[in-house]
Amino acid sequence: MKKIINIILLIFLTSSTLSAGEAKLLKIGSVDARITIKVFSSLTCPHCANFHNKIYNDLKKEYIDKKKVKFEHHGFPLDLAALNAEKMLRCSQDNEKKFLLLSEIYEKQDQWAVGSDINIINESIKKMGLKFGLNNTEIDTCFKDEVLQDQILNERIDAQKNYKISKTPTIYLNEKKYEGKHDFTSLKKSLDKLL
Repeated sequence: MKKIINIILLIFLTSSTLSAGEAKLLKIGSVDARITIKVFSSLTCPHCANFHNKIYNDLKKEYIDKKKVKFEHHGFPLDLAALNAEKMLRCSQDNEKKFLLLSEIYEKQDQWAVGSDINIINESIKKMGLKFGLNNTEIDTCFKDEVLQDQILNERIDAQKNYKISKTPTIYLNEKKYEGKHDFTSLKKSLDKLL
């Protein structure tokens, strides 16, 4: 009987963890969209910032808002600064604010993701979070959250295994790797073929 209770408890805890993990994933768009775009990126990667800054707003206006595309940001941190920024991003409770904060992180990447002192970098990351509804205590708690850190790092390991990530950003359209140019015109052609 004790063994059965332990198994039930383990199943419950595992499903609770998966639900929490899924809730932390940054995604926007209709669940019924015909296309899912997965972008595996590091928040300190200049190519990732370039992709997001040049494509995301047009993508949102033409595809996400029209329920044609569901967009997912998959954190693939390449360093401690990117990991801490990803943790703060996931601590925001409001999905709209998460995407606004994501855009802010990429737009200001050349200001906060510089230098070798992680304490100075963390203070710069914090300033962005404060503008989007987080407070100092919440952000400090996020930076110290080992469960969240393990979740992000395990997602990175899983992405490496399942999607063979060799560089960031890596983009998948409906589970197929996108090999086109990282500009809106090229991406639009690939999306329109799938609609």
